[in-house]
Amino acid sequence: MLRSEVMVKDIDKKYDHPLAEIVQIASQYKSEILLEYDKYKINAKSIMGIIAFNPSAGMNVVITADGNDESDAVSALKSFLQCEQ
Repeated sequence: MLRSEVMVKDIDKKYDHPLAEIVQIASQYKSEILLEYDKYKINAKSIMGIIAFNPSAGMNVVITADGNDESDAVSALKSFLQCEQ
């Protein structure tokens, strides 16, 4: 299991459909991927969960992945949330 905390940048301004893109990125990996903020934990592969979670600028989000490709999954989501892609 791999965990990494990231501060979300202004993804709404950088990407056209950031919530859908989070799900698309997460769905590329076989690992179980969760995003955590405060007391909330959501499946990063669930569009309904991401919409309810609504990661936005300034949020400190913990990305947790568990599986064979967990390192790649965490790295990809971290880059996306920090607007490095």
